[in-house]
Amino acid sequence: MDQRTQIRILDFGFRIGGRRRGKSAIRNHQSAITRGGFTLIELLVVIALVAVLVAILLPALSGARDQARRAACAANLRQVGTAIYLYAHDHDDIIPFGPAGRPVTGSNFYTVTGNVTSLLSLEDGAPVGLGLLLQSYLAQQPTVLFCPGADQPSEAKEQLARVGTFQAQSDFYYRHASVALLTGVPKAYHVRLSSLGRNSNGKPIAALASDIQFLAHPSLAAFDVKTRTSHRRASSNILYAVGHVTTLSNRDDSLTVNIGTAPYDALERILAMFELADEHR
Repeated sequence: MDQRTQIRILDFGFRIGGRRRGKSAIRNHQSAITRGGFTLIELLVVIALVAVLVAILLPALSGARDQARRAACAANLRQVGTAIYLYAHDHDDIIPFGPAGRPVTGSNFYTVTGNVTSLLSLEDGAPVGLGLLLQSYLAQQPTVLFCPGADQPSEAKEQLARVGTFQAQSDFYYRHASVALLTGVPKAYHVRLSSLGRNSNGKPIAALASDIQFLAHPSLAAFDVKTRTSHRRASSNILYAVGHVTTLSNRDDSLTVNIGTAPYDALERILAMFELADEHR
């Protein structure tokens, strides 16, 4: 065998060996991939674990969000309390009070001076109750009259735009002068901040404003009487005359005003809610 033939045989053998080594490497690589992947059962287990974690975390995140909104709402009420104090300081110890009640109509929600109310202005645009704070005491921050924890979409922008021209409402009840009458003249007005007097149960009047928890039948929406609630009705923030805000449980709906289809005793129910809050001053 000559030298050229020997060289060719060696070269052919080298190439054959190289191909064998290449195929072996590919098989080894594929085997590694198979060993490093997930089986279907393993994937299902991972998906199930993720689902369990999501189920655990979502309520916690929702609770944290509700707590933050409740705290923001309480902060708004504190600012309202500060404005009431400043108003009383400038008005001989009298809290925001008035104006005179308007005639009874199907759409007027303020018929007797000093009634408990959530109104900021009347049908003729005149400021009422907490609305008296808007011009001088809450001019830079009027949205504090609305609760970030309201269960329905915010109406702050729309309601504030109506102040001065039409009837507008806030997200808070205001005790005003502790009056709850559709007609007639109150026996007394409890408006002096340093001495608000006693409620119908003989207890000192303490609660001044609170979150709205109001349930109304949908048929009353035509009269602009609508359900408005806060904090999923689980709690209510209460502003007291001394300036602090307390969060009270409402899981039993004891602080909820449910008028159904009969709105005529709504004022009495709101005042009764405030008198209940007086117990927790």
